[in-house]
Amino acid sequence: MDKLQSFAPVIDNKPRVLIVGSMPSIKSLEEQEYYGNPRNHFWSIMYRILEEKPCETYAEKIHLIKKNYIALWDTIGYCYRQGSLDMYIEEEEPNDIAGLLKEYPTIQLIACNGTKAYQMYKKFITPLLQQEIDVIKLPSTSPVPGKYNKTFEEKIESWRVITNYLDDIKSYEEEI
Repeated sequence: MDKLQSFAPVIDNKPRVLIVGSMPSIKSLEEQEYYGNPRNHFWSIMYRILEEKPCETYAEKIHLIKKNYIALWDTIGYCYRQGSLDMYIEEEEPNDIAGLLKEYPTIQLIACNGTKAYQMYKKFITPLLQQEIDVIKLPSTSPVPGKYNKTFEEKIESWRVITNYLDDIKSYEEEI
């Protein structure tokens, strides 16, 4: 089993929300794209909650995330895993999310994409934090049925909470 490495963070100057997953799937690693499996609901959910049209390319998707003051990363930097399921993750090593939060103090919310991301955040990151920050566990966007299945529409409603952290920025930009 090979040691897997997650991607560098997708981040712009003043992000307000950091969405963290656990570790990219095998398909995402092959494609070298966050949420690169077309069956994953992540991008479809983002289009809906941000009220944006679907993007054609990965570069456009990244632009969409950044222009909406969202950053992407994973809680796990390195691990061993057979296949793509989180339950098979072993010997995980965390990404330096505490360091990222120091570097980007504008981040107000950590949105954990699924249970494993949330567990890893609590285990590795929370003990290192020196500032208060909101953290929420959201339903996984993975297409693999899990313990707490939600419909696509229920996932959208759950994920919509992140827009609360973006609304004041959008209102300010509209005034300018």
